[in-house]
Amino acid sequence: MTTDLPYLSATAARALFDSRELSPVELMHALIDRAEQVEPHVNAFCEQLFDEALVQAKEAEQRYLGRGPAPRPLEGIPVAAKEKHAIAGRSLTEGSLVNKDVVAAESAPVIERIHAAGGIIHARTTTPEFSVAGFTHTPMWGVTRNPWNLAYSPGGSSGGSAAALAAGTTPLATASDIGGSTRAPAAFTGTVGYKAPYGRIPGVPPMSMDFYRGDGPMSRTVDDTILLANTLIGPDIRDHTSLRPAITLPTEYPSVEGMRVALSIRLGCFVVEPEIEANTRAVAHALETAGAIVEEIELPWTAEEIRLAVTTHFGTIMGAIVAQVAAGNEDLLAPYTRAFATQTATARTGATFVDGLRIETRMHRQLAEAMSGFDALLCPTSGASAYPAGDDMLDGIVVAGQRLDHAAEALLTLPFNINNRCPVLAVPSGHASSGVPTGVQIVGHTYDDTTVFRVGKAVEQLRPWDYTPEHRPRV
Repeated sequence: MTTDLPYLSATAARALFDSRELSPVELMHALIDRAEQVEPHVNAFCEQLFDEALVQAKEAEQRYLGRGPAPRPLEGIPVAAKEKHAIAGRSLTEGSLVNKDVVAAESAPVIERIHAAGGIIHARTTTPEFSVAGFTHTPMWGVTRNPWNLAYSPGGSSGGSAAALAAGTTPLATASDIGGSTRAPAAFTGTVGYKAPYGRIPGVPPMSMDFYRGDGPMSRTVDDTILLANTLIGPDIRDHTSLRPAITLPTEYPSVEGMRVALSIRLGCFVVEPEIEANTRAVAHALETAGAIVEEIELPWTAEEIRLAVTTHFGTIMGAIVAQVAAGNEDLLAPYTRAFATQTATARTGATFVDGLRIETRMHRQLAEAMSGFDALLCPTSGASAYPAGDDMLDGIVVAGQRLDHAAEALLTLPFNINNRCPVLAVPSGHASSGVPTGVQIVGHTYDDTTVFRVGKAVEQLRPWDYTPEHRPRV
């Protein structure tokens, strides 16, 4: 069991804690040992909190031994937190030298809930600067690499969280998603990411008012994602958009027999590598063998309208916020951050926010019409099989022989930030020839969270991904 501890799931760890077959201290030591082995190569952690984590693990151990209050839902479970999720009294740099002296005054809601549930934040994870990119490297922290193939990025912006999960240095991690920042890293690392519908999990103002984004959980299994999601879900007084009442995601689901699933490989306009299409179709076929009815559909979306909606939206909210922070400090910014600032500034002088809203609302209706009569939609997460580690890709990227102007245009995630009331669960679909994993998105109707987990559980059972010694990354 000692050999497998770094890849032990959170739910399995909790069961072993309850039966006193495993101590939270033993698990924490195993993860620390693993981090010391792989972090020099992967660089997923920007801050290690190992000493205080061991103290908390000993306190959790006492609870399981009956010497104190009863164990809480995440008691003694290690969680790696995305650095942008503020922890009171600790740095809050968002990977930027501009913010090198910033200290958080209070903890983000997701951090408070993990602590209240007994989770132990033993490390904080890397992001691109201000989380503006689909890869993870910064002048402050260097390059974060994909444990499956160190030549490639784990994606972004939750790349450090995804890389830590794949490397076996944490069973749970926090993430956020404004354009695919949870789902794309999940696809590139063979992990599970949940983009909750807008308002389900509370955020931090003013970005909590951005209806493209949301915080959420990542893990290596669907059950673990449910475990952390149920900790994070629920209203918070600081976030006016957070939904009440809180829901609780079930842990058991019926089979997919009789369900109707729509399959779309390109969502109308995306370019997809053949091996990703093949893996996506294999997932669809597996669902069919389990009794689901899978029907291929197409969306009427175009790359031009998605680009216009996204650029006007980012230009109005996130781009404006980044511009305020970065003003006068351009020499400290990464090249990709300067490019983001320039592109979003251009958007603020071009099409209006209302122009973007008109496209978004049309896309909302088109998705609802396309999904009518179906329980869920299945599609790839990324059309690209991998991003090179450390590359800003300012000249674009080639996908399936076609050059795209921007790396983000390879992500099939953006339409579901536009349609952000739809829950989306990202799960693995296989591997590319590079060894880097591929993934699919399971998209639900607005606020129908349980359906995406029902399908996700089925995919996990039908086409299991695992981290047994013969299948895990060779870091």
